Amino acid sequence: MKPVIFFLILAFVFGSCNTSLTDPQQIIDKAIVAAGGEKYTNSIIEFDFRERHYIAIREGGKFSYQRVFRDSTKTFHDFVSNDGFKREIDGVVADVADSMKVKYTSSTNSVIYFALLPYGLNDAAVQKKFLGETIMDGKAYYKVEVSFRQDGGGEDFQDMFNYWVSKDDFSIGYLSYSFSENDETSSRLRKAYNPRRIGNILFLDYINYKPKDNKVRFDQLEELYEKDELEELSKIELQNISVK
Repeated sequence: MKPVIFFLILAFVFGSCNTSLTDPQQIIDKAIVAAGGEKYTNSIIEFDFRERHYIAIREGGKFSYQRVFRDSTKTFHDFVSNDGFKREIDGVVADVADSMKVKYTSSTNSVIYFALLPYGLNDAAVQKKFLGETIMDGKAYYKVEVSFRQDGGGEDFQDMFNYWVSKDDFSIGYLSYSFSENDETSSRLRKAYNPRRIGNILFLDYINYKPKDNKVRFDQLEELYEKDELEELSKIELQNISVK
């Protein structure tokens, strides 16, 4: 092979390897593949979180998200599926007011949504925007904003999220979000840690931070984190994970 052609090939290869992405859909697609890809779509995933047991069953387009917990006398079993919401108490279907169905559906979905990230980031209601590249704790990330259409976006469709996706392995390193509660808007930033693969799916725990001033804007969280001006609020830890 002629030297000129050889060096052109090398330049193409290394140039391709160093090419940055700017399409948020491509970034999220790669993140989902890196975390588990098709494994998510036909699986039974179980885990414990804060004294409650969660089950996520997916069979292609069919799904059943479940939550099981006890109080001092009864066992509650919530089901969220393509057919809507159902609650059983000690194995018997219970009557639940429509307003509470919305609340229980949202709380069950929320825990499983975060536990299975980044899988849910390709749901039909998700809107993605590329925010550029940034450095967090000395590591390079793509930054992607996620918002939701009202149609199909659920009760909290106005919530906003940012995701920091590693340029090296497309894992999620951080996420931040804004949410409304009691007519006030608050924001949080989560830092991923304790990555582990179970059943070929990547699971993460998170340290949950909040700003010292609740009036801080959502887009200020990265800067405050870098300045060590966020307070640790809690840890998001999944336990007893199993994948089938």
